[in-house]
Amino acid sequence: MLDRLRQFITDVVSLAGPEQAGFADDDYRLAAAALLIHVISLDGEPSAAEKRKLHALLEYRFNLDHGTADVLIRDAMRVEGEAVDLYHFTSVIMRSVSEEGRLRIVEMMWELVYADGHVSEFEENVIWRAADLLAVSARERINLRQQVADSALDSDAVN
Repeated sequence: MLDRLRQFITDVVSLAGPEQAGFADDDYRLAAAALLIHVISLDGEPSAAEKRKLHALLEYRFNLDHGTADVLIRDAMRVEGEAVDLYHFTSVIMRSVSEEGRLRIVEMMWELVYADGHVSEFEENVIWRAADLLAVSARERINLRQQVADSALDSDAVN
């Protein structure tokens, strides 16, 4: 009887869903999410707007449901806290993601930076370094920044 109860609890816990599962260290989505978390953490605790934007971007760009995005953020926070530099994340992305995908990741970084309405020198510098490691040219990085800034201005004008 006790063994059946233990088995039932084990079965229920294993069916608990994405909380139990995690993202592999070589998953480009984990590396991208860690880069994004690094960017929004540079100027202290991420704002509520940055956290909402992060969650929305991960769900939309990686086609994740809400719970899986939560797990990705949890795992990304863990690996970002353990990282010594950006190279670990950018090298995973370089091995797995096309040029178009790398451009989207840099675009996501800009979108997060503009989420709180303020771009710091530190945020700009990290995006520059990450873009360089992702083989995104200075021209493309600047164009992406301008597109995101213009979009942020347009959405501010509507609100």
